[in-house]
Amino acid sequence: MKTIVNLKNINKLAIPATIAGISEPLLSITDAAIVGNIPEYGLESLAAAGIVGSFLSMLIWILGQTRSAISAIISQYLGAGRLDEVKTLPVQAIFFNILLSIIILLSTVFVVEEIFMFLKAKDKILEFCVSYYGIRVWGFPLTLFTFAVMGIFRGLQNTSWPMVIALIGAVLNILLDYIFVYGIEGVLEPMYLDGAAWASLLSQGVMAIIAFFLLVLKTDISLKLRFPLHPELGRLVIMSLNLFVRALSLNIALILAVREATDLGDRFIGAHTIAINVWLFSSFFIDGYGAAGNILGGKLLGAKDYPNLWNLAKKIIQYGVIVSLMLTVLGFVFYHPIGRLFSNEQVALDTFYSVFYIIILSLPINSIAFVFDGLFKGLGEMKYLRNTLLGATFLGFVPMLYLGKYLGWGFTGIWIAFTVWMLIRGAALVFKFNSKFRPLLQKT
Repeated sequence: MKTIVNLKNINKLAIPATIAGISEPLLSITDAAIVGNIPEYGLESLAAAGIVGSFLSMLIWILGQTRSAISAIISQYLGAGRLDEVKTLPVQAIFFNILLSIIILLSTVFVVEEIFMFLKAKDKILEFCVSYYGIRVWGFPLTLFTFAVMGIFRGLQNTSWPMVIALIGAVLNILLDYIFVYGIEGVLEPMYLDGAAWASLLSQGVMAIIAFFLLVLKTDISLKLRFPLHPELGRLVIMSLNLFVRALSLNIALILAVREATDLGDRFIGAHTIAINVWLFSSFFIDGYGAAGNILGGKLLGAKDYPNLWNLAKKIIQYGVIVSLMLTVLGFVFYHPIGRLFSNEQVALDTFYSVFYIIILSLPINSIAFVFDGLFKGLGEMKYLRNTLLGATFLGFVPMLYLGKYLGWGFTGIWIAFTVWMLIRGAALVFKFNSKFRPLLQKT
């Protein structure tokens, strides 16, 4: 059946994907907002949550890339009318993902203090980091399993069930955060930062259980591992490896930013924790149309429907930019209330406000990069995405970060580096799509 590319069909995928997407960073945002208001050691707790959250995000993003790879392959086979040929692939991808997650988990858990010392954590913040990570890290395989299931649903052109999974996890996390962090008088003693870690871990467990049952009940995909290995598993692994390298370079930028902010002092890492959580939240909000491009793009490519693929790219960029402009306006309207959601430490808030305008003004630039990023994943262009991130990180972000440090730009220099990073990413993807698919469009 021919795929119709219009606002209704795009939003049918994009809106649930947006809700699911913003639910992911909401877990970290909730931790940061609640622990940042702890009466004692609030600033140190906020800093520790930011440092650990950045490191865990790096691990999850690097190994969670099989979600995009499996989604791309399934959607392409669906578009070509050959879905039955890949029924054994998803479970093999899930086992591959979980095995990798266990290896990485065991490789970090014994050197956790050294990891956070490298990130410039010290004294009370280092103590909090080690304790917080020691609990949250066990949710790592659970999250990667959930991500893989979400990728399967996306490949099947369904973003509604991933939305349900993510929403339940986010709401449960908020509820448990309040209970565990602050306690219940006469029933449960306050656990403070450790309580936030337990809330996240339990939420991730519930999400994994729901994902398991939805996959069993709502699809024909079996979770029984069958051999021989599927012929497409090799392509999936290669695609995933390219995305691993891409995610690694992406997280090098994020980790370097955390390291430089931590080195500036406690108030700066506290402010950076607020800033990066707001940045990630807005990124996932915009990324809903990237998810629609991922899902529909793979299907259209599988069907070799280049006119509709070109039309899809134009529409999702337009919608993504409109959403980013709406967020820009809201950011300026609620400039100060947004910061106060995260902390009552005025010194951290003043530092955050000094760069918040950069984050807000860069949102339209981010929207182009994120939307095309999602589209390219659906098209299977993982190698180009890898090269784009490597170039943007090591030829754009890193030089600008250290140029800003040399020139004494301080905290502002970190966020100028992020803006340059996103500008390079967006420009490279627009150029590639235009140069590759315009000639194909003209031949049809």
